[in-house]
Amino acid sequence: MTTPTDTPEFLVACLCAAWCGTCRDYRAGFEAMAEQFPNARFLWLDVEDEADLLDDYDVENFPTVLIQRADDVLFFGTMLPHHHLLQRTVETFHAQSPEESRHYAHADPLRKSWQNEYNLRKALAERAED
Repeated sequence: MTTPTDTPEFLVACLCAAWCGTCRDYRAGFEAMAEQFPNARFLWLDVEDEADLLDDYDVENFPTVLIQRADDVLFFGTMLPHHHLLQRTVETFHAQSPEESRHYAHADPLRKSWQNEYNLRKALAERAED
């Protein structure tokens, strides 16, 4: 069981499907990016294998990326499968202070809705308790 001191500050999840060729091509680079961001947990989640966890998530296209800082969901949506785009996005969020991230996460109605709908860290914790 993890404790708050060993839980990475950031969570970066890629929601994909094993049958998707784009996802298969994207995976190696996504997983390699984890080495560049040691204070982030990178998760590869297959929407079919993890249906119990992700069934309520609105995944329309692949890859869909979720970026979370603590309990603040900063990004949820489709991202072009170019690793440099994800890298720049993660770097941008890393450059923010926690307060700036919190403000950003709640600054507009769409991002505000993500906080309850797509809080993956909370969903993972609830699943671990079961």
